[in-house]
Amino acid sequence: MSATTETLSEDTSELSSQETPTELSKDKIFHILQTQRRRDALRYLKDNDGPVEMRALAEQVAAWENDTTVAALASDERQRVYIALYQSHLPKLDKEGIIDYNQSRGMVERGSLADQFDPYLETRNDDNSKADDDADERWLRYYHWATAASAGTLAGTWLGLPLVGSLTSSALGALVVCVYAAIATVQLTSH
Repeated sequence: MSATTETLSEDTSELSSQETPTELSKDKIFHILQTQRRRDALRYLKDNDGPVEMRALAEQVAAWENDTTVAALASDERQRVYIALYQSHLPKLDKEGIIDYNQSRGMVERGSLADQFDPYLETRNDDNSKADDDADERWLRYYHWATAASAGTLAGTWLGLPLVGSLTSSALGALVVCVYAAIATVQLTSH
């Protein structure tokens, strides 16, 4: 092998290793993630193993953007997202090695660098939002029970039932306010 051939092959291998880095800087990752559509596209690919149709990806991103379902999307909502992904976002992600985008076949797949974005991608229905919803429902039940107990106590005073029948309206009002204040205080301090 001649010196020229060795130098050329060394330069080519250095060039290809520079084109496809094995790790992106945080600045590069945050630059990529600054666009919601890119984040949504990466999230969709993370949740769907293997290659996916670009159309399905675009429809889901459009549904997320418009806070609706894929079936309820309007044509212009689909088209607006499809064009932006097709012309801009997916080619950029492909160029960076984050996804493999076959534009002519309309297929998209996670690339070798996609795993680096996973810690920054929250899922739309993640466990945290489910836990928050469960906590909200729990507190709502407490308020419902407090309302039922307050109404029962009020009915008991009107009917002159033992123990509560002797309460004055001021004492009853103070009791109800204290119950709600206690629930609200515990709720605020638990978050």
